[in-house]
Amino acid sequence: MSLEKTARNLDPTTTRSFDESSNRTSLVQDPLADVDSPVRRWIAIEPPPQSGFPNDTNVSAGRSPMPSQGTMTSPPSFSDSQFGIIFRRQRMRPADNSGIKHNTTFPSRFINLTNSFEFAGWGSVTRIKLSSQDYVVGETRIQSLRAGKVLGQFTASALAGNAVLGSVFYALPAVVAVGGIYSPISLIIATLVLFLWRPIMEELASALPISGAPYTYILNVSTKTFALVGAALLLLDFSSTAIVSAATAATYLSGEVPSLPFPTWVGAILVLAIFTFVSLMGVRESARIALAVLSLHVLSMIVLILTAAVHWGRVGNDQLKANWHNGRATSDNSAASIARQIYYGICLGMLGLTGFECTPSYIARIKPGKFPQVLRNLHIPAIVLNTVMMLLLIALIPPETILSGANVLSVLAQASGGRWLRTWIVVDAIIVLCGGVLTGILAACELLEQLTMHRVIPKVFLRVIPKTGSPYVSVLSFIAFCGMLYATAGASLTVISEMFSLVWLTVMSLFPVSLLLLRFNRGRLPRSPRTRLSIIVFALIVAPVVFAGNIAYNPKTAGYFLAYFIGIVVFFSATQSKVQLLRWLYWVYDQYPVLHDWRASMQWGEKLISYMRNLRRQPVCILVKTDEINSLFHMILYVRKNEETSYLKIIHFYEEERGGIPSELEANSKILDEAFPEITVDLILVEGQFNPVNVAALSHHLDIPQSLMFMTCPGPQFLHAIDEFGTRIISL
Repeated sequence: MSLEKTARNLDPTTTRSFDESSNRTSLVQDPLADVDSPVRRWIAIEPPPQSGFPNDTNVSAGRSPMPSQGTMTSPPSFSDSQFGIIFRRQRMRPADNSGIKHNTTFPSRFINLTNSFEFAGWGSVTRIKLSSQDYVVGETRIQSLRAGKVLGQFTASALAGNAVLGSVFYALPAVVAVGGIYSPISLIIATLVLFLWRPIMEELASALPISGAPYTYILNVSTKTFALVGAALLLLDFSSTAIVSAATAATYLSGEVPSLPFPTWVGAILVLAIFTFVSLMGVRESARIALAVLSLHVLSMIVLILTAAVHWGRVGNDQLKANWHNGRATSDNSAASIARQIYYGICLGMLGLTGFECTPSYIARIKPGKFPQVLRNLHIPAIVLNTVMMLLLIALIPPETILSGANVLSVLAQASGGRWLRTWIVVDAIIVLCGGVLTGILAACELLEQLTMHRVIPKVFLRVIPKTGSPYVSVLSFIAFCGMLYATAGASLTVISEMFSLVWLTVMSLFPVSLLLLRFNRGRLPRSPRTRLSIIVFALIVAPVVFAGNIAYNPKTAGYFLAYFIGIVVFFSATQSKVQLLRWLYWVYDQYPVLHDWRASMQWGEKLISYMRNLRRQPVCILVKTDEINSLFHMILYVRKNEETSYLKIIHFYEEERGGIPSELEANSKILDEAFPEITVDLILVEGQFNPVNVAALSHHLDIPQSLMFMTCPGPQFLHAIDEFGTRIISL
């Protein structure tokens, strides 16, 4: 039988006795009890009223019936014993909740520090009523959040579109190098593969329309540690997007103007610097600039395609036939060899889709319902542009020219339309590739904002320029990181590009993984559309297959990828585990008693202790609906495993006319406060409805960011938009 337990606080000097004549349980003073004992409490845990006792006065009074069989001298049967009452004594809790939940049974791991350092203070129970000022602030925050959705389908498409459609300038030669005459086949297959990812990304975006994805997806469906792995991949991906775009733009410029007074790597740095300034103008202005750049690029590509098609019609198929015969003559024509060429071409052809993964990172800026259109606007042009351009290159340009490292599209423009078209295409290449830099910067800023709100990196990253709202610390830090990455790669575009392909594939694999975890761990989240499981599994198969192909073609790429990836993961892990690392540092310091005698080192040790305590005093809230102790326990367990804090607040919104406060919430919070001596567990009862405005108002009242408020998974009938709460979902 499933039993729901209830708890009541009883005076420590009373016990229960059973009156057989009246079949009632009464409270009796214990004559041996110490009446001067300060604040000891007994908790009696008993079942709720059971059915089957229609004439029992205890049932009508709301008390549990006594066993129907057995006496005070004979033990009850198993079926009756489940109705027994369990008594346990709570630990001594000061009346004013002061002091530490000190446990003297466990020794301290530190020589010169008592084990009270390991324990937190007692929790309290508080009822609050939000003020009108709190409501004003809460309403303002929600309105500001809604007003921030400024990007329509075209402006949102433009931010990522410059990276997606601009990749044609550096992806085509790489595909020809491995795919040869079969490159058009490889490229069209590579671009069609994204049909697997689009429904996956749409379902995730409808369930969790939160910027910083897929980091924020993983954070809400799995552990914070796994989410930080995703964040490391994203940061590496965004920086690679910016560097490859800037370096390719500089390469195009130096190829057309050999007499430049500076090397190519200086040109790449200049491009990064220029678009750093553009990104500081704010998201709205950056999106408008990106749309203008993308419009120019689309127009340029249309002109080039039409001109090249006309030129093909004039010159005929001679070059195409020559390329075909030369390709077959210089390679093994067996089925296995052809399949290998096409396979490697597909693997490297994925470079033509880079930038697609940036779109969910700024989804909170996109107007509701526009995200599927944004994905469509990026995908269809990418299919057409990549495959048609590849076919025109194979039909009109000799393969040795394509592979010579020349600016292939400018060569195609020269052959098709003359010098004027070549100049146009070079200018377009430089501009649109610079737009790819802007894509990387803006996507990285959204990610860094999320990492800051989740206490992974310092709050200074949230500082913005008042006039534009641009997070200048995030922008400048990201550009500095890009410069460092470019420098450590020896300013080599080849090294960064090879690593980029693996990073992109790994990031794309996070989307089907996130959706699988969402369905398993947060399956109740309302979302639409629903992706078939077979599509998710197929995407999970395709990603590692293509990943393996890139490594098989050039194993060195795995070395570059792992070196940078491990470095970023170690950095994020260190920032996430600051208190744990400091504890180890203090332990080492504590092993040398002489350091406690020197004034300088002693002060340093005291500052270290103070810093650790301050880090752990950042409160975290869990928003609860039920008093079920199992649910509360698992939520607190999540906090202990994923957040470095010793201060937790259980928040419950209640309305008297809708049932009031769950009867056992206070008692269970006290049990949990004792069960976790290293965490202060407060219970805060808030009068009001559970909605985004009230949560934002409470955040202002408690001075706790909404990003540090956690909740259970809402169901299909939930009335509010989940992104407006700004909270994290941590349970099923």
